[in-house]
Amino acid sequence: PIANSCLFIGKFFLVDAGYAVRPGFLPPYRGTRYHLKEYGRGNHPQNAKELFNLRHSSLRTSVERAFCAYKNRWKFVYNKPFHPFKTQVKVVLACAILHNWVLQYGEDEYFPPEETWEPEPNDEDHNDIVHDNISWAHKRDEFANQMWANRGLANI
Repeated sequence: PIANSCLFIGKFFLVDAGYAVRPGFLPPYRGTRYHLKEYGRGNHPQNAKELFNLRHSSLRTSVERAFCAYKNRWKFVYNKPFHPFKTQVKVVLACAILHNWVLQYGEDEYFPPEETWEPEPNDEDHNDIVHDNISWAHKRDEFANQMWANRGLANI
């Protein structure tokens, strides 16, 4: 299953509010200010949940910009994935590495044309397993409380 087999210890997916809190998935707090524009003009977070949501929103914006860059450079990223999930994770990492390499060194003859790429066979089991969602809600609370306690040590 996705949350157990593909995550490294201490890693998780940053997801939107449409997802529930489950192992490996951290959505923002519902019913709490979230969007960056809500924090403009001296309107700072008032508690741990708002600070968590502010940083969640900021990070999601950065991730979305990165995926836009990958989609502009490699058109296959637009398509519905046909690779097993573990391979999809590796593809995103490869896109990031290649994107940064191209930015630093420029394109060259070693990049194979995208139309020559072949999909891998799908041999992964995608059965969903019931997880302890409460423990991940507590984990999110811990992150939010740590951020709130350390808010003066870093830029909000």
